[in-house]
Amino acid sequence: MPRTRTTKKLAQRIDLDYFKRPSPLRRWRFLLSVAAPALAILWIAWYGVRSDRRVYSAGGLSSAHAVLTKQCSACHLSNLGFYDKKVIDQKCLDCHDGPVHHKTQTFTPSCATCHTDHRGAIRLAATSDEDCTQCHADLVTRGSSTSLVRNISGFESNHPEFAVLRSERRDPGTIQVNHYLHLQPNLLGPNGSRVQMVCSDCHRSAADSGGRWPYGESKSQGGTPRDLSAAGPKNESGISAPSRAYMAPATFAQTCADCHALQFDKRLTDAVPHDKPEVIHPFVVAKLQAYIAAHPADLRVPRDPSRDLPEKPIPADYRLLTHPQWVAERTAEDEELLWRKTCKQCHTLLLEGGAALPKIAPSNITARYMPHANFDHSQHGLVDCTSCHLAATTSQQSSDVLLPGIATCRACHHAGAEAAESRCFECHTYHDPAQRKPAHSNFSLVDLQSRAD
Repeated sequence: MPRTRTTKKLAQRIDLDYFKRPSPLRRWRFLLSVAAPALAILWIAWYGVRSDRRVYSAGGLSSAHAVLTKQCSACHLSNLGFYDKKVIDQKCLDCHDGPVHHKTQTFTPSCATCHTDHRGAIRLAATSDEDCTQCHADLVTRGSSTSLVRNISGFESNHPEFAVLRSERRDPGTIQVNHYLHLQPNLLGPNGSRVQMVCSDCHRSAADSGGRWPYGESKSQGGTPRDLSAAGPKNESGISAPSRAYMAPATFAQTCADCHALQFDKRLTDAVPHDKPEVIHPFVVAKLQAYIAAHPADLRVPRDPSRDLPEKPIPADYRLLTHPQWVAERTAEDEELLWRKTCKQCHTLLLEGGAALPKIAPSNITARYMPHANFDHSQHGLVDCTSCHLAATTSQQSSDVLLPGIATCRACHHAGAEAAESRCFECHTYHDPAQRKPAHSNFSLVDLQSRAD
């Protein structure tokens, strides 16, 4: 007969005292349920005894703020022993000046809006594009007009061409340089040699200008020459001397002197110093006086038939001059060559009526074409100069602006893991460095050392 199975019979098979017998699984579960909270409490208490509040931190601090890891009060306000998550601007301004962005701005975001910490060893200046486009996508300023483009949402999308190229502005420099000619192969160089010039022969950063220049001054020019190439208005661009970011203005002594000798008289081997006419004139007079004193026979000047004028009496075959007369005539001839040819080849000379000597126009060499953007040549050393400054190979006028356009930059700076950084902060700085003032915190070195153990 088949066995009869009822619910009652099945229930009788269940051991109702199973929970009273020990089980390894239940034992470990109980121990862990007690030990885990106990360890957590002990862990928190240990940090409390040491006054170390990192346990409450939302994440690691940026590398710039890492020294403040244990000093929550440096940035956060304390409320009944607990710290507010929000950081007020005054806490940032205790250490950082944070100058205004622009005098016409209508909105100023809080510091923490753009610079959010507790995200690990990040660069706090690496802000998102949204921090910038919240204003610049539809820019509103105080005042009726502005020279700024009002709708920019990203470098790759609708960022305009660089202002200096957009306005087709000409270079204000007055030094005449033909880049095309200087980059030609087999160019006549020092001592009759043939050379092939490259960009770095003339263009180097201030930090790299102390080395040897291949076409720089190789011998003295009658004293210590003063270079007018870097003369003109004082550089207010903020470029520091040891910087490799920007190219220093080329100077005659470093880049030109060995090829472009400033000879002024065939009788003399000396060259005039590269200086103002007020310095050159007495130098020429002194050299001629010394020469004629050593060569008195030259006071007897033969007639030059090529200077005879038609229908004019033919002068005597010889003229006998005094020392002052000879020096005066030779000075006039030599300075005519200097002012009208040698100096004028590169400089703009201003010949004012009645003035004995010309004036040399300031060189006006532009140190930075984009004062509102940052650029670092040293970070682009992998690229050949003419890859970006292609126009230099064909430029024959000094008024040409040889800055690469935005399309050249976008070739490398675009979105993607294998591309160079293209967010706004790569080139632009929010805080105006010209308005920066000294800022001092209240932390001493002892404070930081004693709490960072």
